[in-house]
Amino acid sequence: MAVLAVQQIRRMRGGAQGHLMLGADGKLWVVKFQNNPQHSRVLANEMLATRLAAAAGLTVPDTAVVEVSSWLIENTPELEVDHGRERVRCAAGLQFGARYVGGLMPGQVVDYLPEEQLGEIRNLEEFAGMLCLDKWTANANGRQAVFSRKAREKRYSACFIDQGYCFHAGEWRFEDAPLRGVYPRNTVYANVAGWRSFEPWLTRMETMEPAIVWKAAEEIPPEWYGGDLAELEALVEKLLERRGRIRELVEEFGRSGREPFPKWVGMGKRMGLRGWAGREGD
Repeated sequence: MAVLAVQQIRRMRGGAQGHLMLGADGKLWVVKFQNNPQHSRVLANEMLATRLAAAAGLTVPDTAVVEVSSWLIENTPELEVDHGRERVRCAAGLQFGARYVGGLMPGQVVDYLPEEQLGEIRNLEEFAGMLCLDKWTANANGRQAVFSRKAREKRYSACFIDQGYCFHAGEWRFEDAPLRGVYPRNTVYANVAGWRSFEPWLTRMETMEPAIVWKAAEEIPPEWYGGDLAELEALVEKLLERRGRIRELVEEFGRSGREPFPKWVGMGKRMGLRGWAGREGD
């Protein structure tokens, strides 16, 4: 069942030009529309990749199909999409929704933290798990996260958002590069000391039941990918095949010029593919 949007709150930042909207369920949803400037498939990517991350136990927003009526669009001037040369009304119908993280109080939800606070977030170790997800899905964008805390708390927790560029956005292909799909600051990877640092998420992805992946794909509205079921099936088949390549792709990042894992003995850009084998912490 789709959540019915009843009110637009404000436009969100970002290339997909999403909107914060109130649902009939009383919850706040970040809604991305089918006719966003990136591609309609980013909605499918968001739902599939976010649900796979959730199945692996990572902290991501709840997702839902959100129905936005023609009446609401016609009576809300802010519901429009800027395509550069022209502005058009947002599409009516079924859209992608991600639960808005935190609340509307200033300071409780931020998308940037100073280095000291970043290194002290409650679930810092999950960045290693999310790296596995981003490599598995060939995220062509940098890893994005927002940080939230409850009133009177000092430490923030990370929630991983914006999976639209997994599978190379609208192209639905897997193009791997060491520095794609990674967080821009090495602080979040500083405690990685070996493969144990990626658990339990890595093993959960490598052994994820195909039925879980297929179920997540089957729940995507066909209009988000042009109704081409064969292409969706090919995407899922390739995704299942890639479960065995996650470690290889993580290693490529570890050996890059970023040198993101300073505590991982033997992992560096000058080491061979198996240069770390047998070392303490592996």
